[in-house]
Amino acid sequence: MKIEILTSGSFPGDGKPKPVAFPDPVAVAVDYNGIKVIDLTRLIELKLASGISGRGRLRDLADVQDLIRTFTLPVELAESLDASVREQYVELWDDLYA
Repeated sequence: MKIEILTSGSFPGDGKPKPVAFPDPVAVAVDYNGIKVIDLTRLIELKLASGISGRGRLRDLADVQDLIRTFTLPVELAESLDASVREQYVELWDDLYA
């Protein structure tokens, strides 16, 4: 099993500076049945940033589309995301529902 350590402030995908960076876990953690996890909006934002910029990271975009489908997420969620990933979210949403 491969374990990857991510540090807050580093960048998803290609690792190059971009508007979306890995956040401080304390700042984005929510309690889910007694377990601290990243909030869904930030997870989607990170996955989109990774899928857009990282070679071989198409699974991240597919993960977002799976989340949209599984939780019937609204297209309006894009408004809560960083501007750099909004268009990609809407495109994935449109692939499912438009």
